[in-house]
Amino acid sequence: MKQQNDTNSIAKKVLLEEADAVRGVADAIALTPDFAQCVAAILSLRGRVVVTGIGKSAHIAGKMVATLNSTGTPALFMHAADAIHGDLGMIQAEDFVIAISKSGDTPEIKVLVPLLKRKGVPLAALVSNADSYLGVQADYVLHAPVTREACPHNLAPTTSTTAALALGDALAVCLLESREFTSADFARLHPGGTLGKKLYLKVGDLSRQNQTPQVLEDAPLKDIILEISGKRLGATAVLATADEKLLGIITDGDLRRMLTNFSRLEDVRARDILTPDPITIEVDDFAAEALVRMQQRNITQLIVTEDGRFSGFIHLHDLLREGLV
Repeated sequence: MKQQNDTNSIAKKVLLEEADAVRGVADAIALTPDFAQCVAAILSLRGRVVVTGIGKSAHIAGKMVATLNSTGTPALFMHAADAIHGDLGMIQAEDFVIAISKSGDTPEIKVLVPLLKRKGVPLAALVSNADSYLGVQADYVLHAPVTREACPHNLAPTTSTTAALALGDALAVCLLESREFTSADFARLHPGGTLGKKLYLKVGDLSRQNQTPQVLEDAPLKDIILEISGKRLGATAVLATADEKLLGIITDGDLRRMLTNFSRLEDVRARDILTPDPITIEVDDFAAEALVRMQQRNITQLIVTEDGRFSGFIHLHDLLREGLV
């Protein structure tokens, strides 16, 4: 138990130290105009953002590139060591370079910076030490001050990489909001996986695969039971006899409750036991919204409508099958 307590204490200490570092980065943004100016420069860019680094900073650079690309800012990753062996050719005249380095004084960075200057592209330095070689040479300094690493030996990049990662996220979100990048824009760039399904999959894509249990308002009990059991969605829609307008829903639960309310079952009609004004969802709504409505009301199916008229059902099992739950 003592070992577990020690482990928990160490983990908590690391997380709190890294959280404090991120707060320090937030405070540093307000001290210079560089961050806002960097955002403005990227917004006016006709080329791409090229993010570079070495070691652990290269991993942070790769993540930043992925985030920028997925939120509407075209970006490329360039490893700082590979840059001087040919990869520098990926940088075009209208591009913008962000170099990530905790110290800002690594040998690779000192070799790379003059080459970038020679290309004449704007350079932003994401550094812990703003007075470093990289910080002084850069056009913009994205300052991520870190006094020490969470590593007890102050060696393994931990706090510094967290701070750089957070600052990169802040940059990406500022660009996203400035561009008024919408969820629909996001969906176009994330068509795959569960995320893509949440953003793309419509109710109609699922409901059209189901049967459409429905009875008219004067349907007898036998017809209601056969419709619900035969089409296996646990419910049936009830439509008006005159114009087939949606009047309500009858579920398995409604049938059970009916047994305590009616003595002559042969007289029961659909209109007598329906639940009026049922919760509905339109065919063009997102399937993820159907899940939200089911969860809010603790139900397992929704009636689907198209232009206000009954179209079918979507069931919780449909959403489970697609991995949305």
